[in-house]
Amino acid sequence: MADDVVQGMMSPDELRALVASGEIETVLTVFPDLYGRLVGKRITGHFFCNEILGHGMHVCDYLLACDMEMDPVPGYRFASWADGYGDVHCVPDVNTLRRASWLDKTALVLCDVFDEERETLVDVAPRSILKRQIERASALGLRAFGASELEFFILRETYESAHRKSFENLETFGWYVEDYHTLQGLKVEKLVGAIRRHLDGSGVPVEFSKGEWGPGQHEINVRYAEFLPMADRHVVYKQLAKEVAIQQELAVTFMAKFDERHAGSSMHFHSSLWSADSGKPLFAGNPPLDGDLSKLPEHFRWWLGGLMHHARASTLMFAPYVNSYKRFRAGSFAPTGIAWSYDNRTAGFRIVGKGSSLRVECRIPGADANPYLAFAATLAAGLDGIENRIEPPPMFRGDVYAAAGLETVPRSLPEAIAEFEKSPLFKRAFGEAVVEHLVHFARTEQRKFDEVVTSWERRRFLERI
Repeated sequence: MADDVVQGMMSPDELRALVASGEIETVLTVFPDLYGRLVGKRITGHFFCNEILGHGMHVCDYLLACDMEMDPVPGYRFASWADGYGDVHCVPDVNTLRRASWLDKTALVLCDVFDEERETLVDVAPRSILKRQIERASALGLRAFGASELEFFILRETYESAHRKSFENLETFGWYVEDYHTLQGLKVEKLVGAIRRHLDGSGVPVEFSKGEWGPGQHEINVRYAEFLPMADRHVVYKQLAKEVAIQQELAVTFMAKFDERHAGSSMHFHSSLWSADSGKPLFAGNPPLDGDLSKLPEHFRWWLGGLMHHARASTLMFAPYVNSYKRFRAGSFAPTGIAWSYDNRTAGFRIVGKGSSLRVECRIPGADANPYLAFAATLAAGLDGIENRIEPPPMFRGDVYAAAGLETVPRSLPEAIAEFEKSPLFKRAFGEAVVEHLVHFARTEQRKFDEVVTSWERRRFLERI
């Protein structure tokens, strides 16, 4: 079980000592918004230790009710012009306090978002949504562990040069598919190696990096953990990777489909359950090579059954934007069919490992997913499978892309919104107000896309229509 002491993490007393010695001057005090971005403030070390550690900080509540451009979006019950866009109270979770080793004399801490009047977690905050599902698992005597495999493209651009090019004709770092290539990997080792080292030094233990199935595409795998610290590691990883790239005058992108010519970028998510009492893995067993799940523990079967039963409804949490659905293409290593199979990368659910490491890999999420929401959906679906003893269908053998009659991953954002919105599970597990908030967020994304005339349309129609 991944409960080891992690390099780069620190206690409040250790932070105070580092601030007193001048080794830490700034504390990035942040929380994840609906996009999974880290928003917050840079706080001087002495003020953080003297005031913020004990009392928290305040930020405008519109940060959980705006779009990517920071526009306050009408239609949310949580925050609006009518209510004056007041404050929420951000309370540092000292368990997340870590060095930000890629920044000079800086530490970072993640906050939980509270309604100050009620002194309760803000229900629509992504970290709150995940914590509610973790509480459900704990009540059943379960601890959920996971690991997200996050892919990204490296560009021979800066974010500013990409903007000057109107985000067209961007040059990838490499011109051929470099999956597992160590020669091509050498060319980006200055960046990827720096990201690995800074992750390790910032409380995000790294296992390895490798080239992926696109030119300039790479993956860095970090050590598994319980769902909440894993989600925290995930968002630190994304911010760190972008900022280290900026320092080297490069850019990385976690778009699900950066370019129609190339592979998409995934966030394959591995999950398993452990007993809260004994600390033993509940999925342990021999790989189901013959497809006979009856030989495996009930928790494994029912967890998988719940994930598959609710896969279509969960997809909005795995693929939250219009662009996300351009990744689901046959022959691309992104799933199109909802099936499970042992060590089969065409299946939406791939069973991997053996013994105590036997686990479920969900291949539906893209690198653009908000990990708190993706992990919360996974936990809600899996726990429902256990509580209702949902059995998975028979194992699929062969090429899922070529199969007929399988249930499919939603093919568009509106289809995924409809599946999520009508799901009794998520209304019950997340709460109707949270479902309404997340649906409004997704519909806003679709509306913003629908209002824009794209370069594809101009290229196709300007002269010839």
